[in-house]
Amino acid sequence: MSTTDGPTPLPGAAASQVKANRQSRRDVVGASADARGKKGPFGRWGEKWQAMPRQKQWLYLIVIVLVAYALPVLNPPILSTEPGNDFPLALFSMAVYALVAVGLNIVIGYAGLLDLGYIAFFAVGSYTAAMLTSPDSPFVKIPYLWTIPLAIVVAMCVGVVLGVPSLRLRGDYLAIVTLGFGEIIRILATLVPAMKGQVGFQNVGRPPGEGADGIPLFANSNGTPWYWLTLTILIIVLFLAGNLERSRVGRSWIAIREDEDAAETMGVPTFKYKVWAFALGAGVGGMSGALFAGQVGFVNNQKFDVVTSILFVAAVVLGGVGNKVGAVFGGALVAYIPLRFTAIAEYKYLIFGLALMLIMIYRSKGLLPARQRLLAYGQQAYARVRGAKSKTSVASIEKEA
Repeated sequence: MSTTDGPTPLPGAAASQVKANRQSRRDVVGASADARGKKGPFGRWGEKWQAMPRQKQWLYLIVIVLVAYALPVLNPPILSTEPGNDFPLALFSMAVYALVAVGLNIVIGYAGLLDLGYIAFFAVGSYTAAMLTSPDSPFVKIPYLWTIPLAIVVAMCVGVVLGVPSLRLRGDYLAIVTLGFGEIIRILATLVPAMKGQVGFQNVGRPPGEGADGIPLFANSNGTPWYWLTLTILIIVLFLAGNLERSRVGRSWIAIREDEDAAETMGVPTFKYKVWAFALGAGVGGMSGALFAGQVGFVNNQKFDVVTSILFVAAVVLGGVGNKVGAVFGGALVAYIPLRFTAIAEYKYLIFGLALMLIMIYRSKGLLPARQRLLAYGQQAYARVRGAKSKTSVASIEKEA
């Protein structure tokens, strides 16, 4: 026996080793198959989507967008909320909730900051539009469309004011602070005389334009133009959020979400990026509130309670934290179910509570979870390397045996 070859394994030991390696490989393959099976239809569809060429993805997206714009006209019987609720108005509510969920997803999904008082920014946007367009307001009046960018700016400033002193907190402490801030806004609307408490503001402004019959195009009862306007804004926000997610800022947010201490150790200015997340999320919330106020035409302090804020969080968790498409799906679903099934609308909080419990048990990352591409690719590479090493070791043992 050579002094460099090492000991020669006994035939029985070699056979046992070969059998053990083969069983290990079968276990690995079986585990991989089980993992693929547990992904469900959404996971398999997501893999197919990622494997498509970019041009084919855009083609499918264009078709989906055209169908979304045509929904008020088509009024499909399966999806329609009539006769209980007007379908175009229901679509507008779904679009507003989807827009809110996309904004909140920047805070919760990207940066990992638990915000339970997001209704405050929604209220700020609503009051900005109401106080600058309603005849009940003593302030200067401006065209309604100008209030939308102004609501974004005011809500972002409020987000910075809230974020600077509170974003050094984490986890449950931050959640309690944001929850209290949402209540502070509602109480201020009650106590400050200029905000008119429960009396509120009537005849909030709307975009210009009239139909052939002289009726305003953006009337409160005509949900179709309001839905088209909100859907257009939602598409623009989704496009910007996607670019932001892939930028340096988005990668910094994800690093903060995964491990803030590690991100700060690697040189990420965590506090600055958290304030940015709060400000941008607040801006989207303020814009949603301005759209809501214009369509409803009436704003008072009773529309911005804690329960509504929890519904916003439920929309993000239901759709998939960190996935902007999942946020759209979750927001639309949260708004749609009570309007579609009017008989059970009063039990909507019970229904969403049970749904969240089941999702946390069986799909903890939501119906459309965010893909961790780098982690997924790393696991695939590791599995391939491990498989190659297993094949080499098995072949060498069989040869020696």
